[in-house]
Amino acid sequence: MSLLNFKIKRTLLILILVISFGSCKSTKRAKERKASSTKIITKKDKKEGSNAATSETGSVKSKVDFIIDYAKQFEGVRYKWGGTTKSGMDCSGLIYESFKSNNIFLPRISRDMAKKGNKIQLKKALKGDLLFFKTGNRRNSINHVGLIIDIRDNDIKFIHATSSKGVIISGLNETYWLKAFHQARRVL
Repeated sequence: MSLLNFKIKRTLLILILVISFGSCKSTKRAKERKASSTKIITKKDKKEGSNAATSETGSVKSKVDFIIDYAKQFEGVRYKWGGTTKSGMDCSGLIYESFKSNNIFLPRISRDMAKKGNKIQLKKALKGDLLFFKTGNRRNSINHVGLIIDIRDNDIKFIHATSSKGVIISGLNETYWLKAFHQARRVL
């Protein structure tokens, strides 16, 4: 029996390692959506051309604020590869769902998201812009995305989902993220 237990434990360890080192994208869902348009589609607000709305408190909120607020509701949610709900979320799922909640449809995979909108200089980045990272995967391609939620104290704060901590807010000045940073893009 001990040989069987050893094999089961070894198989579980390998499975956990494979899941832990997986990148944060969902190839399966991307293939399902491949037939859909690759354009960013937005629905206009009731007031023609308006990008703002009034909240319950009476303050004016921009589309960016609504997207950020939607993303923040997932803070603390565990990481799940291919996840798009409060039961589990991956990085591109968080961005995809946050923009979708405001009728902006982006591709589902981070490397495909990185082809949308306009590339911008980091010093011109604003709330609502996307940050793309290459976190050292074998293909040396973009495999992580975050949404800028604030810029303060000379640091860019962004929300994203990590495989180790789930949905969190990080600062771009953190050594790991600054080293992995690849580009910033504006889709709004």
